[in-house]
Amino acid sequence: MPNKDLLIAANTIWVVLAAILVMFMQAGFAFLEAGLTRMKNAAHIAGKNILIFAVCSLVYYAVGFGIAFGDGNSFIGTSGFFPSSNELLAIGQAPYSFFTGIPAASGYLFEVVFAGVSLAIVWGAMAERAKLWVYPAFGVVFTLIYSVTSHWIWHAGGWLFGMGMQDFAGSTVVHYQGALAALAGALLLGPRIGKFGRDGRANPIPGHNMPYAVLGTIILWFGWFGFNPGSTLGVVTGDRIGYFGYVALTTNIAAAAGAVGGLASAWWILRKPDISMMLNGVLAALVAITAASGFVAPWAAIVIGAVSGWIAVAGVLFVERIGIDDPIGAVAVHGMSGVWGTLATGIFAVPALASNLATGKGGLVYTGSFHQLGVQALGLITVGAFTFSACFGSLWVMKRVWGIRVEPETETAGLDVSEHGMWGYPEFYIPVPGGYGTEAHGHLGLSHGHARTAPAPVVPGAAPEPAPG
Repeated sequence: MPNKDLLIAANTIWVVLAAILVMFMQAGFAFLEAGLTRMKNAAHIAGKNILIFAVCSLVYYAVGFGIAFGDGNSFIGTSGFFPSSNELLAIGQAPYSFFTGIPAASGYLFEVVFAGVSLAIVWGAMAERAKLWVYPAFGVVFTLIYSVTSHWIWHAGGWLFGMGMQDFAGSTVVHYQGALAALAGALLLGPRIGKFGRDGRANPIPGHNMPYAVLGTIILWFGWFGFNPGSTLGVVTGDRIGYFGYVALTTNIAAAAGAVGGLASAWWILRKPDISMMLNGVLAALVAITAASGFVAPWAAIVIGAVSGWIAVAGVLFVERIGIDDPIGAVAVHGMSGVWGTLATGIFAVPALASNLATGKGGLVYTGSFHQLGVQALGLITVGAFTFSACFGSLWVMKRVWGIRVEPETETAGLDVSEHGMWGYPEFYIPVPGGYGTEAHGHLGLSHGHARTAPAPVVPGAAPEPAPG
């Protein structure tokens, strides 16, 4: 087999494995989001990750992949819709001439899992009060919006790519866009029942399972080793063999700095080392380093991660203070940190690494020039204006015509039983033979199906007390 074919084979194996890692991040989002919300909505929130990825996969195959990576003009791909097997097996040929080192089918698999992650971010700020039908309906719309900006920044013919915008794996394309859609949804939905008092002060609505949130964060950190290193799309990048290993290193140390920075910031601002804020620090750092991971030196990755830890804490508190209910912290963690990571790339990009990636120029620290920082800012402004207006407009129409928020009684009862006719934790809400609180557990001191427990603390907007077992 010729060396060229061996390289393509190696590239394909690497890209497919990286895509699998990124898809596994859906499990991370399921655990994280379910853990940081109330148990009456746990099954609904975890299960929607399957639904939205399924919708995204189909829409992206039909038209999204062509819009993003099909041959076209500087604004949008105009070919490659409903691709055939021949088109997907081709390498470096129309309609997907962009993929010169892997078959187009491998390119689809890698890019669709990114679209799925961006869509998963959207629902973090809309959790616990959006109607089920909104997920697939807006999922279709957002996948198309996402595909357009993907073409601008990641396709070799895109206009922002041509200007040299540096977004290695998607701080802007994936995270900033997802957060903008999440913000639009949160504004149109309004806060959860009981989140804000009459005086405007926020009431805490804690998540029901912090170990779930920890597990979700670990899975996301793990999946990010496909997210960033996989964006090399090959085992050789520029004139460097195994460049993806370097990208993995900057990703990891940034996340580590984010964990320390998030915990330290929470300890200083909140006077307690809040675990959820440490988790947000990790995720914010991963979001920020996503744009910069292939462009910056290790010391800069640590700086980017540490600053992200502070952004995660201060940003979540700021969003709440201005009256926006964001149960997962998506706006701060993915939006604000996405902005920081995109701008930080323009500040810290090493000229030699930018040259190796053939994208943009060195950052302000090395060149003394604001050129690259200006390109990064332009990308944020244009993507922000397009994405937010398109998302807000489409959700506004859905709200006006059909309504996107569940009724108050549905929200109070919980989306698990109201939307799906089932509980994520049935033993806590209905009699289950042999379940918690039944006579089968009489040896634990239960009588007539009632557990001898202290009354549960009142949480604003919580479900009614479970029926006696």
